[in-house]
Amino acid sequence: MAGKKYVLAIDQSTQGTKGILFDAEGQLICRRDIAHEQIVNEKGWVSHDLDEIYRNTLQVVQDVVTEAGIAQEEIACLGISNQRETSAAWDRKTKEPLAKAIVWQCSRAEDICKRIENNVILDTKQEQKASGGVGEAIRQKTGMQLSPYFPAAKYAWLQENEPEVARAKQENRLCLGTIDSWLVFKLTKGEAFATDVSNASRTQLFNITDLKWDEEICGWFSVDAKTLPEVRDSNAFYGKTDFEGFFAEPIPILGVIGDSQGALYGQNCREKGLVKATYGTGSSVMMHAGDKPIVLDNGMVTSIAWGMDGKVSYVLEGNINYAGATVSWLKDNLGIITSAGETEAMAFAANPTDETYLIPAFSGLGAPYWKVDAKAMLYGMSRTTGKNEIVCAALESIAYQIADIVEGMQYDKGMSKSVLRVDGGATENAYLMQFQSNILQKKVEVSACQEASAYGAALLSGEKAEIYDDKVLSDLRACQVYEPKMPESKRQEKWQGWRNAMEKVLR
Repeated sequence: MAGKKYVLAIDQSTQGTKGILFDAEGQLICRRDIAHEQIVNEKGWVSHDLDEIYRNTLQVVQDVVTEAGIAQEEIACLGISNQRETSAAWDRKTKEPLAKAIVWQCSRAEDICKRIENNVILDTKQEQKASGGVGEAIRQKTGMQLSPYFPAAKYAWLQENEPEVARAKQENRLCLGTIDSWLVFKLTKGEAFATDVSNASRTQLFNITDLKWDEEICGWFSVDAKTLPEVRDSNAFYGKTDFEGFFAEPIPILGVIGDSQGALYGQNCREKGLVKATYGTGSSVMMHAGDKPIVLDNGMVTSIAWGMDGKVSYVLEGNINYAGATVSWLKDNLGIITSAGETEAMAFAANPTDETYLIPAFSGLGAPYWKVDAKAMLYGMSRTTGKNEIVCAALESIAYQIADIVEGMQYDKGMSKSVLRVDGGATENAYLMQFQSNILQKKVEVSACQEASAYGAALLSGEKAEIYDDKVLSDLRACQVYEPKMPESKRQEKWQGWRNAMEKVLR
């Protein structure tokens, strides 16, 4: 695009929305972000306000363009990355939300999954029960085991418990989607009701082999496939937006991708066997698995990495619910820190012989355990255990959980490489990064671009717009590298202690 020098990215994450501008060399030149409310009720259910998210999206775009001081005409295109499993329902005609979005962390739909597992059809009009092995059929088709973590059960819950959602379904006005499809719908004034294959693959309704909504699974969850968005490539054209009149001329949306897959792309993990971990509110550990789906029996999830020009790539993935959220718990609930920045020094100051372990199962456990009723636990404390030791155990719990997943991915010695590429705010913590390298016995490469998810979306969009060439796409920037330093005997001792603590939670 002649005269175009910049790519705009929106990263709509669990805690807030970021507007980020990248130049023609892929360098981040300006970022602005706005937090949104975490709506938590007395039952621990977690929700987001869709209107607030959209308003914040418009505002961060205005803020970042204004702050950067560039002409709107120089911006070529938009890429969107998003929190993936958070589930939304809105009215196709009024274009307004029908309920608060259910956040990916929220397990309120657990009973629906139990009913599905017990072969009970949710649609009362259907008298025939599903055949046996529903959970395994879902896993084979979607790559993920039946869980309230994924949108399928959340969509069912919304239809069962929100009268406006049920009414909209009856009147053929219902749209069900993840946050990317909500933003695309709103930004294009309802012209595009679409999602990309990476986000679709996380719904537990999308057949990752046939690459379409699975009618049988949709039936089990009583979700009408007509209420779901059209599925497109990650680098497809998603319409144009002027951000409600802020831009004089609308720009094309040319990249949409789930945040974890966006980080994989941004980290240049485009070769089979390369692994990245994103340290956010939770954490996603992801390995490029090639051009064919691999469904394992060890708690790993198979998803689609991205679709480009009609071809898809697959990933193995494990998700943990509490990474950065564990540090937030130290601050907001225990009050033993006032900011995340304090944790590094406190962990380094902790007694190295302390044997405290924290299992942060505040909302159950994700991969590879998938135990939604697990309870959090501090284990192994002594009389001398203090604030430093608890903070240290909290940081180490993040590294242990990620290590559990990385180890589970190494089913084939030829698959996993000797390096872990990492991104996210917690990668600034030197104690955590060094411990991660130690416990994995792998090199840890910290991305120079902390906004790897947005960077991946920007790359997809910028490549489609012919702003980025092969040199930019292949340029991997690592700002710091950590090498293993812990003796093997000590590593084994500490990891065994973690496993012993985890066994007590899993009983």
